[in-house]
Amino acid sequence: MSIQDVIKGQIEKHKVMLYMKGSPDFPQCGFSANTVNILRACGVEDIGSVNVLEDPDVRQGIKEFSNWPTIPQLYVNGEFIGGSDIVTEMYQSGELQKILK
Repeated sequence: MSIQDVIKGQIEKHKVMLYMKGSPDFPQCGFSANTVNILRACGVEDIGSVNVLEDPDVRQGIKEFSNWPTIPQLYVNGEFIGGSDIVTEMYQSGELQKILK
């Protein structure tokens, strides 16, 4: 099974999937912490996550999977939403809350 297949399976398994540095309870970078805080502010309790610091294959593979160069990366209902900046903008506009409902 390729790393792309593994990532696809993870994204399909969780309604909200976050590729981040650290974990939702212990984020290891400010951008990851910001994204988790926004998800929690939207009422998301069940955040699927992968700590890319623990798996270099996933860390590189997710960048290729999404064609997006940075971490964190948020997926909702199997769709790539974006990184911290995009998630913040969508939250401020109310768009993210609609997607998460």
